[in-house]
Amino acid sequence: MHSRGRVDRRRLPLRKSLLGRLLGVSALVAACSVAATAWLAVQTTSGAIKQEQGQNLTADARIYTKLLGYAAGHSQWDGVDETVRDLATRSGRRIALTTQGREIIADSATGTSPPALPTQASAIVDPLSVDTALAAQSSGTTGTAADRVDPRAVGPFRLPPAERTQLRRTADRGVACLNDAGIASDVVEEPSGRPRIQIVGNDPDRILGTRCSTDALDRPTETEKKALDALNKLADACLDRQGRAGVHLRLDLSWGPDPEPEPSPGPVRRPSTAVPVPVPTVQSSDNDRAIASCVGTARREQLSSYVASPALLFIGDAGGATVPGFDLSPANTARIAGVAALVLALTVGASVLAGARLVRPLQALTGAAQRMRDGEESAPVPVTADNEIGRLAATFNDMTAHRARLEEQRKVMVSDVAHELRTPLSNIRGWLEAAQDGVADLDPAFVSSLLEEAVQLQHIVDDLQDLAAADAGALRLHPAPVRIDDLLGQVAAAHQARAETAGVTLTVRTADLGPPPLPLTADPVRLRQALGNLVSNAVRHTPPDGHVTLRAYNSESGDEVVVDVEDTGSGISPEHLPYVFDRFWRAEKSRSRRTGGSGLGLAIVRKLAEAHGGAVSAASTEGKGSVFTLRLPTGPHRTPAGRPPAPSDRPDEAAPDHQG
Repeated sequence: MHSRGRVDRRRLPLRKSLLGRLLGVSALVAACSVAATAWLAVQTTSGAIKQEQGQNLTADARIYTKLLGYAAGHSQWDGVDETVRDLATRSGRRIALTTQGREIIADSATGTSPPALPTQASAIVDPLSVDTALAAQSSGTTGTAADRVDPRAVGPFRLPPAERTQLRRTADRGVACLNDAGIASDVVEEPSGRPRIQIVGNDPDRILGTRCSTDALDRPTETEKKALDALNKLADACLDRQGRAGVHLRLDLSWGPDPEPEPSPGPVRRPSTAVPVPVPTVQSSDNDRAIASCVGTARREQLSSYVASPALLFIGDAGGATVPGFDLSPANTARIAGVAALVLALTVGASVLAGARLVRPLQALTGAAQRMRDGEESAPVPVTADNEIGRLAATFNDMTAHRARLEEQRKVMVSDVAHELRTPLSNIRGWLEAAQDGVADLDPAFVSSLLEEAVQLQHIVDDLQDLAAADAGALRLHPAPVRIDDLLGQVAAAHQARAETAGVTLTVRTADLGPPPLPLTADPVRLRQALGNLVSNAVRHTPPDGHVTLRAYNSESGDEVVVDVEDTGSGISPEHLPYVFDRFWRAEKSRSRRTGGSGLGLAIVRKLAEAHGGAVSAASTEGKGSVFTLRLPTGPHRTPAGRPPAPSDRPDEAAPDHQG
């Protein structure tokens, strides 16, 4: 009969199965791979074509830089033909310059009817608006958005020969003085003709403390003053239109509210390294940004009549030949489609084979799990390979075997519990029936016998209740500070009478030479119960004139308190030692509850030790005795699962003597 929650064993539809998903993912991956390959091929081909057409000017940046310098030094493009032809001869490319209306200024192509120019220019040659990225490719440096005016465009700042000669003499004297002082230096001339002193090694601080004066190089000449005044008026007019106050520009194009005072004789200054017409530095405030913008606008307005007008630059193949664009013909399209279909077919085929091998063991696992759920005998799942699926199958087989062992233990436990309960109940029933029939008298001995059987029955029930609570994680503890020496004394006192009756000497042995045991945080009632079970077990298995010794000491690491319960009894054989903490286990199966205990006491000890975060172990030599060791942590009490113990729901009173 099928249960209501039985899993449907019908085959899953392909779209929901692992095989279908694997096929879908494989097809998607193959399609993406084909598309990416095609896109990469198109992009690579297009890049090669663009490079052939001159749109990529990485290798031709020097042509742009050369023509840009010509435009910065000439007000017209007249005479550029010779420069264009020279560049075309060296590069082997066609070079053409046109106006922005595409009227030819210069063209290296020969013939009466040169080929038509491309629709898009390679670059715009404008010294007042330099393509910084293209210029950086030629110079090997990184351009910035602010460096838009070519430094070779100096316009009215170009020095006449007289002023240039005078400044050069001053610079030569400064260089000679520095060389005499042991500082290597040289004179570098800027595009405007203004010389500046350059220290070898670019370390101007080396000349501090020398007597070489170069103050004259820091003063603007008459030509520069005149050009600077005109630039200042243009910048002030721009600022006035914005409702801002005018500024005073210095030779390095920095600005300030007041005119810069003339340098006075004093300590020697470092040589001037300022470029005559540098780019102004843009500040962070709104006013400084407005001033910088006006200075830049004024500078381009001032230089516009000194440089050539913007021109379109075309760079292409010699003779004007062009490379055709990338166009897929029907044959190429069919070829790509065929390759894509072949890749898809191979991918799907491989996915089908891999998916079938992947799904087959999973189906076997599913069938075995369903048989186990229905209560049927489940044969082990074959492990075909050492991979994820094989390891899953091996784990499933282990789980099945473990489940079978647990089921067998459950059956044995139920049988043992029934047997343990049957004996005292049978005795009680027998005595009561005898009293009812008048065979036995209700004398004190009769009542004492019934009470003894009832107490034994209560002990079994209490032991089973403790084990059930421990298995369910509901064993409640009431932790409190505990001194283990005092606790051992209490346990020994409680079992002293039983030990004397059995002729066994029960003693508590304090730490001989080491420090006293550390304080514990534990449930004193449960801890007495665990130690009581160990002592009761030791007294029961020790012959007359034997000894049972209790001893507590600190572990070597100092984070545990160790309690040993040592006896001189019969001992445990090595083959039986691993099972002493199992439930209902007895070395002699014929021993009864009355002579050998219920077989639950040591199992309870293990559960109580684990509940305190500790452990219990046993060591024994057959014929000489046994040592049961209880280890308890000294730190804050934590349960094995890492949860703090639940507060006790019973008063802190002496635990009943749960014997094993």
